[in-house]
Amino acid sequence: MKFSLFHQVERYDDSISHRQLQEELTELTLMAERGGFDKVWVGEHHAMEFTVSPSAFVSLAYLAGQTSTIRLGTGTAIAPFFHPIRMAGEIGQLDVMSNGRLDVGIARGAYMFEYERQFPNFSSFTGDKKAADVAMDAGLRMRELIPAVQQLLIGNYAHEGTYWQFPTTTAVPRPIQKPFPPMWVAARDPNTHSFAVAHGCNIQVTPLHLGESEVAGLMDKFNAACAENPTMPRPEVMLLMHTYVAETEDEIVRGSRDMEEFFHYFAKWFRNTAPIVDGFIEPVTDEDRALNPAYAASELRKNMVVGTPEEVIAKIKGYEALGYDEFSIWLDSHMDFEQKSKSLSLFIDKVVPAFTN
Repeated sequence: MKFSLFHQVERYDDSISHRQLQEELTELTLMAERGGFDKVWVGEHHAMEFTVSPSAFVSLAYLAGQTSTIRLGTGTAIAPFFHPIRMAGEIGQLDVMSNGRLDVGIARGAYMFEYERQFPNFSSFTGDKKAADVAMDAGLRMRELIPAVQQLLIGNYAHEGTYWQFPTTTAVPRPIQKPFPPMWVAARDPNTHSFAVAHGCNIQVTPLHLGESEVAGLMDKFNAACAENPTMPRPEVMLLMHTYVAETEDEIVRGSRDMEEFFHYFAKWFRNTAPIVDGFIEPVTDEDRALNPAYAASELRKNMVVGTPEEVIAKIKGYEALGYDEFSIWLDSHMDFEQKSKSLSLFIDKVVPAFTN
């Protein structure tokens, strides 16, 4: 089992500066590197203080200069916001900057807030099915973009597709890793799993707030996709979960409550109906909490990877037995830096040795 760290880079008010967030991101990444983690992942979202990361490539370029061994992953680049030539060039450049340590995660995106502001031809989608139609179109763009980017990184490729057309082009610079860095697709539905396997991509999955049955179900989809593509080598599959390791019951209760608050904010952003001022969404209300009883701290304590080192080890051993190759810690979860750094330290000192000895 490989381990990695996923950075949400979240901010809920202006009590913490963006510079401090950058310093904390760097320190947590260095902790993960010293602890033997395989990768660090940084996401991409726009105009949202909920995820202060408008460019995963820029964030990882900075971290490339601060680190030496840990791999650097886009977790994830949002496909419909990129032209294939631009993405291929940024992949090549960052792979060179990091001396061949780049992994490329790609997704279709999730927030209607971002689609409204950045998605091509967003205004052409109308009617009651608008959200579903936008998501479908974003997914189709991702499926056209990924093979085009792969071919651009190999070189001398012309494209005549539904969404992009361009004459023979080669990504500049070309990546150190040949033919291109490992590519990952964030997948939930079976068709995306199958697409990823068919195109030689690894797969990232997250059960979000759901529990063991969702974790097992996502693995079933992955295995089915592998069976549908028998000529392709089995790719790697990564499980991303909100994780909090603590020593006392009081700490666990506090961490579970923070995680609950995170999910209520996540749902509020996803609904895309609340006022947003200077990148901050209005605070979560009791009405918001009533909409999502599944986010209760007691439920998250059961469904997420929350508990003592022994409890966390037992859960991850179960995921390993299911066939997951990598476990990625979603560390932020409305927690302060002291909570995050202590949890990560406990994970490194108490959990990781159970998988290496």
